[in-house]
Amino acid sequence: MEYEIKPAHRLSLDIKELWDFRELFFFFTWRDIKIKYKQTFLGALWAILQPLMMMLVFTFFFNHALNVPSENMPYPIFVFSGLMLWNVFSSGITNAGNSMVTNANIIKKIYFPRLIIPVSAILSSLVDYAMTFFILIGLLLYYRTHFHFSNLLIGLPISLIITLFTTFGLGSFLAALNVKYRDFRYVIPFFVQFLLFLTPVIYPVSILPAGWIRETLQLLNPLSGAIDTFRAAFSDNGIDFILAGKSFIVSLLLSALGVTYFRKTEYYFADLA
Repeated sequence: MEYEIKPAHRLSLDIKELWDFRELFFFFTWRDIKIKYKQTFLGALWAILQPLMMMLVFTFFFNHALNVPSENMPYPIFVFSGLMLWNVFSSGITNAGNSMVTNANIIKKIYFPRLIIPVSAILSSLVDYAMTFFILIGLLLYYRTHFHFSNLLIGLPISLIITLFTTFGLGSFLAALNVKYRDFRYVIPFFVQFLLFLTPVIYPVSILPAGWIRETLQLLNPLSGAIDTFRAAFSDNGIDFILAGKSFIVSLLLSALGVTYFRKTEYYFADLA
């Protein structure tokens, strides 16, 4: 009797198979976390120092020098809250995009759902996200900023879900492309830097002229809605559920497109990796 081990249907996410291999999510995620800070003097403190130093630089140049508005909240809180979600995206998409090539030896030897690898690479970025909350709380206390607990309770999971779906879609898409076209290892860092200036991390969307430019940026970039929803907890602006809904739909579409392409090319990973 012969048994054939093969991936699920190309257009299927196959939740059951992913659940059967659920232990691997923890294994790969924990391994990525340990590798990230292995043999570093400050270790996991880099998860806090990186966004903190970026916040100081952006505050000096964009707030003090260029007087960029911050929607009636202290600019350090404005930019740091945006960096928290942005770092989940940038770190997740970078790690996921290179994850299949990095794990080439494992892919060639044994079978398991390949989608676990980029997903685990993205999940590891949530540890950094959780640690930055200590800095955010410190900033809120230092600047005596009032925050709306109800907006935080609603906006936090919404913004995080939108960010994760967006990262998952683009990350799995780039992971599959990077297996076949190794040029993408150089494209991904440029792509992330380019998107930073198209995402309202260091500036509010309100500084853009009203019209199709602002609407297109908010529609095509779901991180715009995610960051705006998260910041609603620290500003007098309520949650824009219409913008959040549009961003959520776009993030789902990106996720579906990424998984579809990943599944379509998954059969060739062992040969190309």
